[in-house]
Amino acid sequence: MSSSGQSPRGTAVQLALGLGALGVVFGDIGTSPLYTLRECLHALPPAEHKTAVLGVLSLVFWSLILVVSVKYTVFVLRADNRGEGGIFALLSLGRLEPATRIGLNTGTLVVLAGAAMLCGEAVITPAITVLSAVEGVKEVWSGADAIVVPAACVILGGLFAFQSRGTKVIGWYFGPVMLLWFLVLGILGLWRVLENPTVLQALDPRVGLGLIAGHPAEASVLLGSVVLAFTGVEALYADMGHFGRRAITLAWYAVVLPGLVLNYFGQGAFFLSGRGSATNPFLAIAPEGPVRYGLLVLSMLAAVIASQALISGAFSLMRQAIQLGYFPRLMVRHTNPDQRGQIFLPLVNVTLALGSIATVLGFKSSSALAAAYGIAVTGTMIVTTLALYFVMRRAWSWSLWRALPLCAAFLLLDAVFFLSNLHKFGDGGWLPLVIAGGVLAVMATWKLGKSEIFRRVYANEITEEELCRIASSRHITRVRGTGVFMAGNPSGTPLVLLHHVKANKVLHETVVMLSILTEEVPYVSAAARLEVREIGEGIWRAVARYGYMESPNVTALIEEIRERGVPLRASEATYYFNREMVITGGDSRMWEWQKHLYGFLSRNARQARDYYHLPPMQIIEVGLPIQL
Repeated sequence: MSSSGQSPRGTAVQLALGLGALGVVFGDIGTSPLYTLRECLHALPPAEHKTAVLGVLSLVFWSLILVVSVKYTVFVLRADNRGEGGIFALLSLGRLEPATRIGLNTGTLVVLAGAAMLCGEAVITPAITVLSAVEGVKEVWSGADAIVVPAACVILGGLFAFQSRGTKVIGWYFGPVMLLWFLVLGILGLWRVLENPTVLQALDPRVGLGLIAGHPAEASVLLGSVVLAFTGVEALYADMGHFGRRAITLAWYAVVLPGLVLNYFGQGAFFLSGRGSATNPFLAIAPEGPVRYGLLVLSMLAAVIASQALISGAFSLMRQAIQLGYFPRLMVRHTNPDQRGQIFLPLVNVTLALGSIATVLGFKSSSALAAAYGIAVTGTMIVTTLALYFVMRRAWSWSLWRALPLCAAFLLLDAVFFLSNLHKFGDGGWLPLVIAGGVLAVMATWKLGKSEIFRRVYANEITEEELCRIASSRHITRVRGTGVFMAGNPSGTPLVLLHHVKANKVLHETVVMLSILTEEVPYVSAAARLEVREIGEGIWRAVARYGYMESPNVTALIEEIRERGVPLRASEATYYFNREMVITGGDSRMWEWQKHLYGFLSRNARQARDYYHLPPMQIIEVGLPIQL
């Protein structure tokens, strides 16, 4: 055992996970030196660039410390739901969802808005990081303007095509590259800092505050650019299930933070010497010739990897939304049998790819895209802070006087950055908000539609005693085999069973009413997975519970049910489902546009037989017309 009590194998695993986290989690925030200092200087008059650079560095440094090191690594990452993170973990831990199945309360809507804004980030992040790196070619080749946009689109296409390999493979390839990236950032930055150590004056927070006080007219634009230094911070929390809190924290403090700070200060030191460039201060710190060319190539590789953070986060986010009933069923592929949180969603991947490429074609430069960046980032941070307060109070049992001042301080910081980005709305900030609005509309509509259907279908349900009387009736013929009727409600009788009996006047010798419930935890233990009880007359009820990070497999579940004493053969079982046939024009508590949207989503959701991993030749679907 090591002196810390951890085995050498455990240490090796954590180091491997930390390396993988470098390649997946920290790509976005790790490539912010490509454009952050440039955009901050552009917010100030050119004549004041040299005198203002210390203030800019001070703002960037203390933003990284307060937002990432304090808020996220110390507090937000503690809000893990059995090892899983992300906005829906806060929803569960903070107990913000209403106890009933009807409606959406304010807390739930706020969290859904945060999740939707994260999706907006996931579209823009790959576009701005790849574009900013490819634009570096113009520093070494004057005629490169015409190839920047096509090259960025090709690189993005290749990145998204690579996603199907899974997070483990991606981390294996990307981790070492990002480790080299942060080492190069740190070495180049340290070299320039040693040349001009006066830049260390920027460690004093008063320097940054003085810059803001001295430039009240430019303060909002300046702070809006400072946000670029920590874009991608939500990925630390969203991707926690992929690598764990310990590995992410280790990677941040040991590699990422030192590399970023040294490089930012190195850019500032070189700029103070009079040799830096406001056009591309990042590449300027490298000596001309082979070193600069090598840094350009490495920055392009890092930019491709940078997109990975929020892509993986988007996969986790959407799978959680599906499991909790906030999004239609989609195909979910597990890419690593040893790490349950590593998944791939093909439709989400294609949507992000098309959105990112379209964004590059529309904005054409990273500076134009920087104007679109920030509103969604800071909006999500506000939602995280609000939800974190309820987690502190309800899950951690903190007192009001302990939780409120801390979250108020975080909220004040978040609000300052959010307000400083509002001026970007007309220049492109509308884009992530439009994307977020569309995603929010889908999530809210799907949840409301499902709740309304549940209320209507199970309002006058047949009890188990009444079902037994029906099954024993002389008018009903019992036939050989097993009928598995999928039931949304773990009590009463599923409508598909009643429709089957009414239409055919027959019932199988063995009837299993199977309900699959999603708990507000990422994983459910094998011991708590399944409950089976006999009702009578050959009828059994089975209730299976899954976490929101798990995908149900009914074929495997049937074998477990048989082992519990239910007389059935999986090969002879027939699975019955209701297939919704949504009709608008009813009196449900939904807007008319929501009814039409829900009908469209219901028709195009992934088939239940595929989602539950059922043999297609053993399935019968019964139409269920519902007027909303």
